[in-house]
Amino acid sequence: MENLTNVTTGKVRLSYVHVFKPYAYQPGQEEKFQVTILVPKTDMDTMNRINAAIEAAKQRGVSDKWNGVCPPIVSTPVYDGDGVRPSDGMAFGPECKGHWVFTASAKADYPPEVVDANLNPIINQSEIYSGIYARVNVNFFPYAFGGKKGIGCGLGPVQKLADGEALGGSAPTASQAFGAPAPQQTAAISADTTYNKSDYRITNVGYLGAYAPFRNRRDADVKAFEYRH
Repeated sequence: MENLTNVTTGKVRLSYVHVFKPYAYQPGQEEKFQVTILVPKTDMDTMNRINAAIEAAKQRGVSDKWNGVCPPIVSTPVYDGDGVRPSDGMAFGPECKGHWVFTASAKADYPPEVVDANLNPIINQSEIYSGIYARVNVNFFPYAFGGKKGIGCGLGPVQKLADGEALGGSAPTASQAFGAPAPQQTAAISADTTYNKSDYRITNVGYLGAYAPFRNRRDADVKAFEYRH
């Protein structure tokens, strides 16, 4: 049977990423795995499926949670990134512009799978940070708690698709911070290098790298060498 409340997104951007270790924003709050998902407003397919899943969750709430009655106002987890945050009335961050924004979470004993584009598990936690692009599986569900009724969003598997510019609060990877490594230069051997035939030691070196070859001698025959300037 098809799960009408379950959605796998298209390509989205992730923010406030906590998928390897549960996290609580305030002392005393329950720690959860969680991530904020930014859906481009141009991705109508994903948003249509999200809206349908929320409606299915409302119907489930009527039958399972809300005593057969749908509240006149049902709180839902999806917000307009061009608007203001419901928590404090302040504008969303600039990365949210042009996106729909919602947070998905999972309890501490249900860690989400995190995989790469080839479905291989991602072990290196530095590969997952706020700013990457991914697909996320989420499930919308009804709740009735503390006199409030609404729709929540559960976090399922996360599939990283591509790196992106790290958002505020994210530590960049080493390659992002320092760029590609500079090509290594091999030290040149001075032309005036001579060899002592008695013990094969280098006795007159202008400049020599530690692994310079020995001229006309087999390396296995060399017992020792020393630098002299």
